[in-house]
Formats: sequence, C-alpha cells, structure tokens
Amino acid sequence: MSDLYTDTGSMSLIKRGEQLCGDHIEFRVDDRAAICVLADGLGSGVKANILATLTSQILATMSVGGMTIEDCVDTIVRTLPECSVRHVNYSTFTIVKIVDQRHVELTRFDNPHTVVLRGGKVYEFQYHSRMIDGKKIYFSSFDAEENDLIVVMSDGAIFAGLGKSYPFGWGRDNIVQYLEDHYSPETTAKGVATLLARECNRLYEGEPGDDTSFAVMRIARRSHVNLMIGPPSHQRLDSSITADFFAAEGMHIVCGGSTNQLAARYLGKEVETSLQYGDDDLPPMYRIEGVDLCTEGVVTISKVLDYAHEYLDSSQLNPAWKFSNDGASRVAQALFDAASDIHFFVGCAINPAHQNPDLGIAFGAKFQLIDQLAECLEKMGKRVSTRYY
Repeated sequence: MSDLYTDTGSMSLIKRGEQLCGDHIEFRVDDRAAICVLADGLGSGVKANILATLTSQILATMSVGGMTIEDCVDTIVRTLPECSVRHVNYSTFTIVKIVDQRHVELTRFDNPHTVVLRGGKVYEFQYHSRMIDGKKIYFSSFDAEENDLIVVMSDGAIFAGLGKSYPFGWGRDNIVQYLEDHYSPETTAKGVATLLARECNRLYEGEPGDDTSFAVMRIARRSHVNLMIGPPSHQRLDSSITADFFAAEGMHIVCGGSTNQLAARYLGKEVETSLQYGDDDLPPMYRIEGVDLCTEGVVTISKVLDYAHEYLDSSQLNPAWKFSNDGASRVAQALFDAASDIHFFVGCAINPAHQNPDLGIAFGAKFQLIDQLAECLEKMGKRVSTRYY
C-alpha cells in the first residue's frame, strides 16, 4: 500500500435568495484513483442544481466505469443541451482524475482555470484544447508530488467582491495569492475549501451574488488514528483488545470510563481526571501517560457523530468542533482532520449504566454510533476498519 493518499474536501455558498446550490461536486475515491467532478448548472436554484447534479454524477460514474476522460467528455458534451434563448450550455464542468497519487488528468469546460500549488507556490501547467461538437474542451496532464494541492472552483469564486472590494471580482490571480499566503502542508483539503469559501462570503458581504463552490484535492501522507471504546465481552479478552490497540501504529484515543481503566492497567499507569471541560454538556476528559487522548464514551461519541454530519454538510463555514477543546471536538479533530486511516477497537461488554432508562441510552447504542460514525468517515474518504471483542 502506498504511503500517500488523495485527501478531498469541498465547500459551497448558495446564491442569496435560493434554497439549493446550482453547483454540484462529486468525489469518487478508491485505492487506485480519486475522481472529482465540479459542475456548474446554468442559472441558479432548483433547475441549476438538477443540471449540475446530473452532469457531475454522469461524468463521475463513467470515469469510475473505466471510460477514458476523453470518451466521458465526448459523451456528455454531445448530449448536453443548450439554452435556446442564451445559446449557452446548461452546465459547465471540471474533471480531475488522480491515478495512484502519481498522475493527474485535468479536463475543463467553461469553468475557471484550476489552481495547483506545489511547495506552497502556484504550479503552472500546460493545457491543450480540442473542439467537441463545437465546444472547446481543455485537457491537461502532469505528474503529482506529495503535498500538491489542486483547487477547482466555480465562477462564483472569480466574481466574489465584484464592484465592491474588487471592481472586476476577486479573480484567479488574487485567489492564487491568497492560497500562497495561507498555505500550510498540514491544512486538509476540506480546510482549504472552507478557508476560500469564508473569504468569498466575506467579499460578498454575506450575500453571495452567485453559487460559489470549491473542490480541493491534496496528495498527503497517510496517518493512522486508533480509537478504543468499551471493555470486551469477556474479561479473558482484556489483554487481546489492549495489546492489539497499543500495537497499532498512529494516534491512540480511548473512550469510556471503564475503557480508560482497562488501558491504564495494561500500561501500568494511573487515570487522572481533567478539570478542563470545554463544554458544559459533555463529561470531562481523562489523562493517561502513554495515551494521546482519553474521553468519556457514548455521550462523547454521540456528539462526534453530530459533528460528522455537520462536516458532510458543505455549507458549514465555522464548525464548532474546529475551534473547541472539549473531548468530542478533539476526537473530531483527530478523525476528520488528522486521519486518513481509522481503526475502531470496540468492546462488546454491556454497560449497566446504559440500561438506566433515565439516561435515554438504548441497548446497543455504542454499536449503532460506531457504525454510523464509520459510515460518515467513509463518506469523507477515510479508510475505516472495525474490530469487535
């Protein structure tokens, strides 16, 4: 397995007065390739959303199905309808395909020119064009390097601040400068997309004049996070779950009072209760020498799941977990930002406290939470494994 992976993230602003975004972003990622399609539907609102969604999903599905990018574009362009009044196409698009974290194929039709950063500075690559059914399509390909950042955008980004902060809009050159000024190799793809969307929202003074979207892909080194929650179903498995957990490479998170006691016994250390709450609705954290993060169990993970749903909502510009220091926020930061590969070690013992009807925690809640959280993490592009004891 390669030590590198393609980190993906997106963020969108909806045009003022509309309920749906007229742009749509589709990511498809597997072990061999990562595909991103950003489509911008004509106009705004429901019709634009439908057109952009269909265009991006069709292109992504054909790409995953093994069709070459040229064949995908040829098919969609020849069938894409044209507005009879304005004589422009109903949807524009950009396609990025990264194969084995090594080779990038980039295709663009009427969307703004994609930005690539290499080493924190703009990397200018060459396009060649081809006419397909009377439409000019731009193609490019180049070899990728670790920490390369690829930023795809809709034209709402280019025109942010039009007639206000910038007489002719923010423009690509200013976007490039902003990216270079704020570059950090540790910033995730989602973080870059959010940073750009926040700035566009500021330039639009909180009322976007057009749908504005960013899709970001980043070639990054893999990072493992391991999370253990709950003691095992039988005491004889105590040593198995702890030995497997601590033998795994990467960051180690322990969730649950009993689980922290189990980890402390294995390490021969003491459990200390932190006096730092961070959030009055969440239990305090713990400290154990040799463990990166220690928190309460089901209540904390339930909050992490809420944050995961917020993360998958591409309109959340200022997520609470990003700027907080409570247990749930720190777990979210580790899983959403730091990790490419996440490994859950789940003990199957029944917690008597969870059988108290006054707590509102149903039997099996822990397993449901982990399953739902794993599903959300996979939607974020994470590689997730779960082991039960």
